[in-house]
Amino acid sequence: MFLLIFRGQVRNMATLKDITRRLKSIKNIQKITKSMKMVAAAKYAKAERDLKPARVYGVGALALYEKAEIKVPEDKKKHLIIGVSSDRGLCGAIHTSVAKAMKTEIGTLSDAGKDVMVVGVGDKLRGLLQRTHSKHFLVTFKEVGRKPPTFGDASMIASELLNSGYEFDEGSVIYNRFRSVISYKTDEKPFYSLDAVAGAESISIYDDIDADVLRNYQEFTLANILFYSLKESTTSEQSARMTAMDNASKNASEIIDKLTLTFNRTRQAVITKELIEIISGAAAL
Repeated sequence: MFLLIFRGQVRNMATLKDITRRLKSIKNIQKITKSMKMVAAAKYAKAERDLKPARVYGVGALALYEKAEIKVPEDKKKHLIIGVSSDRGLCGAIHTSVAKAMKTEIGTLSDAGKDVMVVGVGDKLRGLLQRTHSKHFLVTFKEVGRKPPTFGDASMIASELLNSGYEFDEGSVIYNRFRSVISYKTDEKPFYSLDAVAGAESISIYDDIDADVLRNYQEFTLANILFYSLKESTTSEQSARMTAMDNASKNASEIIDKLTLTFNRTRQAVITKELIEIISGAAAL
């Protein structure tokens, strides 16, 4: 009889210790998620302020493409896809949405007979696409997302691509376009090779455009589009991380409440059982 009672007490005490350990662990996690939310909120506020002037670069960079009515001939097969993401996680579906759009684009272009190559801006994209699309990767740029992107970063990426030796005919930049604190949309912007721009029918309406000017404009336009895409992606990432950490903190609060209730009920059951045993022992005497 005494052995059975002792085993029951040990089991209940072990349960209480387990619950206490889990409560402590989840409270620590909640402190981390709340801190990460505050950091993401500060970074988001700065990213949103920087985004407004950066959008001018993106809109202006595409003006010549639209006015010149650039069309790539059907016999041109080389297509370059640039996916803009980052190296950091804990931000919802930011990276997977870009990876999904890139997979769809690769499949569509490959079915159309295009030679598709992929450039990943951010190590997360490489991790998501390496297993299934490793043969399409041209280069991956790391150390993205740790600091706010600058035009120098975009210029460096554009220079590396243009000097990589891969001569593309046209391309597209896939990124997350910021819409609001709780919303973003995966978008795509086109860019073209020097030959495609020079061969446009309406390019002649612009005065004093020679080969050097077109080459400089192509480099500058690609850098502008990348800079705009990096700013949009960074703002979307910080807002998504802020939302994700807020949801994680709320979920932790719910779990803490449930575990606290379970702990109180278990402790009350232990106390009640011990009182019953004492009363039963006194009655037996």
